[in-house]
Amino acid sequence: MSVIPTPPPAVPPPVTTGGLILYLDFDGVLHPENVLMRPGKGPFIESPDGHKLFEHCELLEKVLLPYPGVKIVLSTSWVRVYKSVARVARKLTPELRARVVGATYHEAMDPESFKQAPRGIQIWSDVLRRQPTDWIAVDDDYLHWPTWCRDKLVRTHEVRGISPPVVLAELRAKLALMHGESP
Repeated sequence: MSVIPTPPPAVPPPVTTGGLILYLDFDGVLHPENVLMRPGKGPFIESPDGHKLFEHCELLEKVLLPYPGVKIVLSTSWVRVYKSVARVARKLTPELRARVVGATYHEAMDPESFKQAPRGIQIWSDVLRRQPTDWIAVDDDYLHWPTWCRDKLVRTHEVRGISPPVVLAELRAKLALMHGESP
């Protein structure tokens, strides 16, 4: 007697669809990418330069201020690690947390398959599910992005995150374009 494998559970559709979406990574965006995990204590950064976790949250708030309709979808591995969008969103400032509508990773997904996919494919898969009106991704991970959506990526600095002037200018320009404004 052979056992017929059961298919993996279908990923339910996102609660929030459409709209303007900013896909947000944490490491290399809101703080340096070299975050370490200490069992029992959680994430931390060893930085001789004084960097802190989530040091650029207020900066991102200021950039998004003129665009109250932009929602955030978390595209960070923190969601897989903590197994909860709400738990991870609590790490953000209240203003950013209020914009969070979901994540690219969902508990019904196979975590290993998801982890093996390049970040651009993870985000593109969510774009197909969520069907935003328009979107951009803010991430330091630029490798293996699909050619058809590379223009949606705002590539950040792996240590300085969104803070370099050239990164901020690109982020502001792409947000303006999403809103039909000239950059």
